[in-house]
Amino acid sequence: MSVLAARGLHKAFGALAVTQNVSLEVAAGEVHALIGPNGAGKSSLIAQLAGALRPDAGRVLLDGADVTALPAHRRARLGLARTFQVSALVADLSALENVALAVQARARRPLAPFRRAAGDAALEGPAREMLAAVGLEARAAVAAGALAHGERRALEIASALALAPRCVLLDEPLAGMGHDEAARMIALLGRLRGRFAMLLVEHDMAAVFALADRVSVLVQGRIIACGPPGAVRADPAVRAAYLGDAAAC
Repeated sequence: MSVLAARGLHKAFGALAVTQNVSLEVAAGEVHALIGPNGAGKSSLIAQLAGALRPDAGRVLLDGADVTALPAHRRARLGLARTFQVSALVADLSALENVALAVQARARRPLAPFRRAAGDAALEGPAREMLAAVGLEARAAVAAGALAHGERRALEIASALALAPRCVLLDEPLAGMGHDEAARMIALLGRLRGRFAMLLVEHDMAAVFALADRVSVLVQGRIIACGPPGAVRADPAVRAAYLGDAAAC
C-alpha cells in the first residue's frame, strides 16, 4: 500500500485549471520526484497534498485513509511533513530551539509560559538527535537566521524529522544553492533514503536522477509520464515538453 496517494485531483482558479485529474502514489521508503516546467502546477499540487489547499475534486489518501477534508496540521500529526521553498524557520531562535519546537508540536504538550523549548530535557534530547541526523549538531546554539543557506535547508529537514514522518514533501530543497551546498544536500537526502517516503519537487535534474526511484512529470496541470528515471528521461513526450537538451546530460 502506498503511504501517500492522490486520486483524480482537480483544482481550478476561475477558468485556469492548475491541477487536472492528477493521480500519483508514493510508496513506503520511496523517493518519488515530481518535475515540470515553471507554471506546471507543482506548488498547487503539493499544497493540496499537504492540506493547505482544498481540491475541487478528487481525494488524498495517507496510509490508505482519506484525509482530503483534514487541514495541514492534522495531516502532519498523521505523519505527513513538509518543507517549503521559502524558509519557515524562526530566525531568532537557535537551531536546537527550532527543532525542539517541532518535537513539542508532535508531542502536543503545552510549553510552560516563559520556558524555552530547548531547556526542556524531554524536547532537547530528541532535537539534538535530529540535528545530528542532518549534520548540524555542532551548530545547535547558532540562531537559524545566522546559518548558511544550505544549513537552513538542512535545519528544515531536521524539523520535519522531529515529526516522525511517514512521508515528507520536499519543495525544491536545493533552490538557491551553489554546487557544494547542493552536493551536500543530495548526500543528506541519500543518507535519509528509506527512513520515510519522500515526494521531491526539484528543478535540479542531476539531483532528481541521482535520488529518485520514480519520476512523475507534470505539464499544464497534468501528469504526462511516470516511471523509473531512465524511462522518463528517454520518453519523447517528456523531452519535448520539459527536459529538452537536459535529457542528454
